[in-house]
Amino acid sequence: MKVLIIGGMAAGPKTAARLRRLVPDAEITIVEQGEFISFGSCGMPFYLGNLVPQFDSLSATAYGVSRDADFFRNRKDIEVLTGNRAVSLDRVNKKVRVQKLNSQELYELDYDYLVLTTGAEVVRPNLKGLELPGVFMMHQPDDALCLQEYIKTNEAKHVTIIGAGVIGMEMADALASRRIKVTVCEAQQQVLPKLLDPDVARLVAGHLRSQKVDLRLNCQVEAVNAGANGHVGSVIANGEEIATDAVVVAVGVRPRAELARGAGLEIGATGAIKVDKHMRTSDPFIFAAGDCAARYNAINGQEVYIPLASTANKQGRVAADNIAGLDTEFTAVIGTTVLQAFEMNIGKTGLSEIEAENRGYNVISGIVAGNDAPHYYPLHGPVTIKLIAEKNSGKLLGAQVCGLGDGIKRLDVLGTAIKLGAYLKDVANLDLGYAPPFAEAIDVAVHAANMLENKRRGFAPGLSFLAIEQMRNEKIDICFLDIREAGEVKARPLEEVNVLAIPAGELRERYKEIPDDRPVVVICSAGIRSYDAVCFLQSVGFKEAAYLEGGISTWL
Repeated sequence: MKVLIIGGMAAGPKTAARLRRLVPDAEITIVEQGEFISFGSCGMPFYLGNLVPQFDSLSATAYGVSRDADFFRNRKDIEVLTGNRAVSLDRVNKKVRVQKLNSQELYELDYDYLVLTTGAEVVRPNLKGLELPGVFMMHQPDDALCLQEYIKTNEAKHVTIIGAGVIGMEMADALASRRIKVTVCEAQQQVLPKLLDPDVARLVAGHLRSQKVDLRLNCQVEAVNAGANGHVGSVIANGEEIATDAVVVAVGVRPRAELARGAGLEIGATGAIKVDKHMRTSDPFIFAAGDCAARYNAINGQEVYIPLASTANKQGRVAADNIAGLDTEFTAVIGTTVLQAFEMNIGKTGLSEIEAENRGYNVISGIVAGNDAPHYYPLHGPVTIKLIAEKNSGKLLGAQVCGLGDGIKRLDVLGTAIKLGAYLKDVANLDLGYAPPFAEAIDVAVHAANMLENKRRGFAPGLSFLAIEQMRNEKIDICFLDIREAGEVKARPLEEVNVLAIPAGELRERYKEIPDDRPVVVICSAGIRSYDAVCFLQSVGFKEAAYLEGGISTWL
């Protein structure tokens, strides 16, 4: 059996390694146009931020051996042809035309089964000046080395990043950690626009600005200009010239599917190669896996494009299984995506609130703030969780997290629950590990489910900051009832008009001081005391009382 794999980053090597274990006598060849193979591209920002001291670590095994062509040839009996590009595909004769990039020589390779793992390509915005020295795309392994050398050689003091997506955020963190001033220009109204809802995104944006990042939202970059030395000297954004020493373009990626398209294979709605659950394309002898291959949302079945190395490796394994004759399926994804920026852990799983509404769900959502461990444990950290559920049934649809504490552990739990079709009541009853170093007695994920289930059943209304902002935009007169202790108020006063401060312990004696002719929004540090207060206030006639979800930690 001859198996030819086009692409050598994540899905390709995984397919080859798995297939070698299943079919020891198969003839397996990987064609890769770049110099590197099985390279950890996700680690590039951490190399630039000096968290990964050696660049070679990104293409080495956990035991320190380089995953190069010799490694695959000698240890796995897999032929690897780096510096070779597949240029066309002859499906009738089962041949791929390949070009040696150093000599431009063309030759053909035949196959019994072909696996396309051609990955993704960066989106290049239509901007003047992207060809200038000092502009970097941060996609290929060489990009990290080149940017590292450029910063050192040119003594760069300021870098402008175009795009506040995952890569843009990670790059901002990496460069700022080197004491380089960073400006981030994002054309949309929020950071991480393809990942987070606006209410969670504003918390992330606030944290970035607290770390001295020059974050500019609704900021359209119009051109990159050369300086006196012919290299990058400035960018023009919203009509303003920003002096800068280098530019990183991070506006996204798209499937690299031109080889499949040229061969007449079916392409999906997102531009990725259409595959079935076995990773077969529309040609039964051709498979596709990784960032070039389509995937489907487990919640509603729609095709989505969420390029992740974790997904690529799983798809590669499934492709290998089916080539070997095993009946293995790759199930639909829920798009769990996480990142860390400036020590803040950020992530999303399932549908966002906006996505759920756009797809016709009757949605209810809520935000809680808590800690990943008890307040008395010295290593505790804050976590904010947003849950999205179907209002009538309580079925969990999505979750988002951010905070300095361990929110990713909670996101994994919630992602698993969504994949298994859980409802809020199911999450509330999960048997999670508890000990002070790891969690509170009621874990913050369980607390989030309890909160949203209470809200869904009408026990106590909660409002997000954005909902309160909308009320103010509508000129609704609000009484802000601050029930924190006097020391808390002094340390962080609520800078609003119509603020009435009554500590929670005095509320039952002093509630008649609260005006009853307008909505009352109760505020505490994290939302727990204010939830209790609203239950009491409603019992004594304040029917328009509600609490700020997540407390003052979401206020900014």
